[in-house]
Amino acid sequence: MGLQLHGTEATSEPAAAGVTRRDLLALVAFGLAASVPRPATAAPQGQLTWGAHISLAPTWFDPAETSGIITPFMVLYALHDAMVKPMPGQTLAASLADSWSASEDGLSYDFVLRQGAKFHNGEPVTAEDVKFSFERYRGASHDMLKSRVAAIDIADPAHLRFRLKEPWPDFLTFYGSATGAGWIVPKKYVETIGEDGFKKAPIGAGPYKFVSFTPGVELVLEAFEQYWRKTPSVKRLVIRSIPDESTRLAALKTGEVDIIYWITGELAAELERTPGLTLKPVAVQTNFFLYFPEQWDPKSPWHDERVRRAASLAIDRKSINQAVTLGHSLLTGNTFVPVNFDFYWQPPEPIHDPAKAKQLLAEAGHPDGFDTGAYYCDAAFANIGEAVLNNLREAGIRANLRPIERAAFVKGYTERKFKNLVMGATAAYGNAATRLEVYVVKGGAFAYGNYPDIDALFQQQAIELGHGQRERVLHKIQQLVDERVIAAPIWQLGAHSGVGPRVGESGFGLIAGNPWSSPYEDITLKAP
Repeated sequence: MGLQLHGTEATSEPAAAGVTRRDLLALVAFGLAASVPRPATAAPQGQLTWGAHISLAPTWFDPAETSGIITPFMVLYALHDAMVKPMPGQTLAASLADSWSASEDGLSYDFVLRQGAKFHNGEPVTAEDVKFSFERYRGASHDMLKSRVAAIDIADPAHLRFRLKEPWPDFLTFYGSATGAGWIVPKKYVETIGEDGFKKAPIGAGPYKFVSFTPGVELVLEAFEQYWRKTPSVKRLVIRSIPDESTRLAALKTGEVDIIYWITGELAAELERTPGLTLKPVAVQTNFFLYFPEQWDPKSPWHDERVRRAASLAIDRKSINQAVTLGHSLLTGNTFVPVNFDFYWQPPEPIHDPAKAKQLLAEAGHPDGFDTGAYYCDAAFANIGEAVLNNLREAGIRANLRPIERAAFVKGYTERKFKNLVMGATAAYGNAATRLEVYVVKGGAFAYGNYPDIDALFQQQAIELGHGQRERVLHKIQQLVDERVIAAPIWQLGAHSGVGPRVGESGFGLIAGNPWSSPYEDITLKAP
């Protein structure tokens, strides 16, 4: 018997971040309205080149390995497509799913696939590909996703249903934005070429096809003219690795690249003053924080809450903000959750008080401070790490900065190889619950330990369908994170990028909170 799409219950209870069940009716209607692709545009022309602040890693070419950070989405929005995903003006937009609906009891979600959506090898996107992509997913939050989904039923190539073990108001948030589980790969191709082969020659359903990848140098992509949403305007995209910030700026000035990521301080001010170049500051959903992985070890100084609080009091956030991001970062005081996320809790304003920090250290048995060893950070943000490190030293906490290239940093972080101090950052999509699950709850990808009362509260909110009650519980968890100083908040990033004179639409700021140029099919070159 074929599946029938359920209607949604018209209540104000949430089905996803910022999406109520009543909203789902409107979203489904939108999905149906959006099912007709835009008219084909002129053939793609020209090339745009990005200067990236990191080296791309093949793991980011495969949605199955999406970590709890936003870096993979720099590539996913080009090579691949998702059932639903954040898009301009929408928290979740119909993409490979033409429409979707939730059952009244919250136990199932039905999806209708978009007619005419194709992979780069010309094969149609089918329900089998969707099921296969979910089942092979092994990235962030995979245990939670798979423990809550009872089965995936396929009615025909264009219709499938996710059946849940119990109502889960965040299913769409995790599936559609906070993870890579809803980004679809071709089942037959992956099974034929193998897992390693897929990373070397990925095929997706996104607006751009894979051409070549030179590790540490560049990724080359070419427009997929049959992309369902629209034909991309630019024929070729090149993402080039230029880790050094001054070298990136020089490349933008000479026209070697057209767009650069992550430019700070005096270099950002110089870019802003340069004729023909444009500085693009965007408030993104990236929370920076100083994490204490040894806080659960009774033998470590970081086990003492006073020491962790001293580290937080030592950080001069306002001065670092002005020096590095020209005052564009938000000093919210919330460790993991950005202000634009559903269920955000506003903590007290973070304070810079080095005298109080020294007092707390003395009370904890460290009147002369102490040496704490390595302070790990993403090499792309070493300037932030150095500034925080200098503040810590002034308070008596002495550490040695250990910048690590991003892919290796994330790998070491998730494999729990780091000790002492870690400067973390997260820009993953979702809501307060998705952020807390990854960083605070037992088993979270970046959680080195856990607190049983927080775990219990998290499980309580995960099945709570009432928005108000969920909000109260999630606010309580964020309050406990703040009170226990599980990590010291730094800021919500104001990211600077640079745009050269050949660029029409750069894509910055089109998708709320996204630090990358996206959607790629909307990016344009200026007319000659």
